[in-house]
Amino acid sequence: MVSPARTATISRDTNETKINISLSLDGGALPHSSTNGETAVKQDHAAQISKRQQIDVNTGIGFLDHMLHALAKHAGWSLQIRAKGDLHIDDHHTAEDTCIALGTAFKTALLTPTTPPHPAPARFGSAYCPLDEALSRAVIDLSNRPYSVVDLGLKREKIGDLSCEMIPHCFQSFAQAAGVTLHVDCLRGENDHHRAESAFKALAVAIRIATGPWERPGVEVGEGEGEVRSTKGVLY
Repeated sequence: MVSPARTATISRDTNETKINISLSLDGGALPHSSTNGETAVKQDHAAQISKRQQIDVNTGIGFLDHMLHALAKHAGWSLQIRAKGDLHIDDHHTAEDTCIALGTAFKTALLTPTTPPHPAPARFGSAYCPLDEALSRAVIDLSNRPYSVVDLGLKREKIGDLSCEMIPHCFQSFAQAAGVTLHVDCLRGENDHHRAESAFKALAVAIRIATGPWERPGVEVGEGEGEVRSTKGVLY
């Protein structure tokens, strides 16, 4: 039996930003997406369309688009983001609200299959990812206990049009809205672009592990459906 898709479509509309997100945690087709194959690739630089994934990100902040593209790609998501914000002021509201909306979509999608046949998620995920001289570590717990500790050691004021101070804040905003505990650390690296990108990639791989099936020796995936990896008997 094929597991149901874990998907969500989120709209966030404020006086500062207008954001629409479609997300599938398991890749494939997107719900209510305007992504249209090669058309999206030609229009947006942070777009990649394949049989397994549809990714198309446009926030108006090029480096943020690049990071969210990397996050989706390595997490195995299909993702479309359309964001329009008050960039004439600065990048804060757009970056923050985009990551809040993404966290909300993530939590909503994760809760989609509340009954079998979807196997219980692993809950915990951790990963190290390098980018040339930079190396980052990310650890995530799908705990419904929003908390984050982020230390990237960035030194520049900006990377492209994204303020470096906003990069850890993006992780924090995502964790808060997603209801996850998140630790992300860049362990070494000279280039701030590399440090940031390795951190997003490490988070992506950690998410892919945590949202994947809870694999146990001697237990077939799909057996024990409904079992929760918590002494409380509940996560969300």
